[in-house]
Amino acid sequence: MKQKSLVAVIGILCLGLMFTFLPLEAVQAKDKVIKLKFANFFPPPAKQSKICEDFIKDLEFRSGGRIKVQYFAGGSLLRAPAIYKGIESGIADIGYAHVYYTPGRMPVTEAGGLPLGYPSAWVASKVVSDFYYKVMPKEWNKVKVLWLNAAAPSLVISKKPVRKLEDFKGLTIRAPGVPGEIISALGGTPAPTPMMEVYDALAKGVNHGVFTPYETIKTFRFAEVVDYTTACWQIGNTYPFYVAMNKNSYKKLPPDLKEIMDNLCGEYSERYALMWNEIEFAGKNFGAKSGVQYIELSDAEADKWKKAVEAAIDGYVKMMVGKGFSESEVRGWISFLRERIKYYTKKQIEYRIPSPTGPDAMRPENIGK
Repeated sequence: MKQKSLVAVIGILCLGLMFTFLPLEAVQAKDKVIKLKFANFFPPPAKQSKICEDFIKDLEFRSGGRIKVQYFAGGSLLRAPAIYKGIESGIADIGYAHVYYTPGRMPVTEAGGLPLGYPSAWVASKVVSDFYYKVMPKEWNKVKVLWLNAAAPSLVISKKPVRKLEDFKGLTIRAPGVPGEIISALGGTPAPTPMMEVYDALAKGVNHGVFTPYETIKTFRFAEVVDYTTACWQIGNTYPFYVAMNKNSYKKLPPDLKEIMDNLCGEYSERYALMWNEIEFAGKNFGAKSGVQYIELSDAEADKWKKAVEAAIDGYVKMMVGKGFSESEVRGWISFLRERIKYYTKKQIEYRIPSPTGPDAMRPENIGK
């Protein structure tokens, strides 16, 4: 009987000790600071860089200081073409870049950048995000996608005026990946020059232009080395951007911090879409003050450009069929993207979100009319 009582007492003591130390371990785990590295290629003063800083500050605040993020802007940790691989390998825990810096690595997502008539950055961001969640491409399986967004429609920012298709002849235009196929279809010669090197390439005449949105005129100071910009939003392609995280870095987050991260990413998906839309005005205004001349396509000329870029769309379909996808599946993606563009174009007009590109109803002077 005494032996049974002794066993019972020891059992109670052990149970008590277990409950005593478990909360202590939980408190210690909660007090542990998780350190992350965030890599971005945009220069520190750029809005695309500043908004990353805002995300970091909000993440640190909402985590109660349990997450600390070291921020590397301007390619100081990883240059743009190395960001995806850097996230996957763990050099960076979080990174921000676009899919055309690694052509062929995210071929399904590249469909989001086809010349389908994106009228604005807000629409493009919404459509690219919807496309990702509908298709859930396996090409992202090695990282944790936090959210996708997209730039405004690319324009021909050039040293010489491009008023019609024939003006592309003899011009080398910076455009990597799918945008390069678009420039080829329009009659120009594409160059995959890294963005941080484009300014010098334009200044030296190595590149005659760059196929990017209005905002780059200010962000990358292109207004200093170009004289013209052709607003060809009617063929509206975009650059699909991603914010992704190392899979192991995400897995190591405690459940409560994962919830904080997930909720914050949902908020910033919309904030990035609005940011891309807003900075287009700053870029266009900066160019105008710097003497950049803007060229608008007539409806007749725009129709010629639309017809020409069908070759780039067909080329993409052919490439994806070669990778094992059926033509009907790939054409289905494109139909879905076109449908979403129409849907969100109506929504942007309804929400009265102004844009310097797109149909007249989106322009600031016509909002609400």
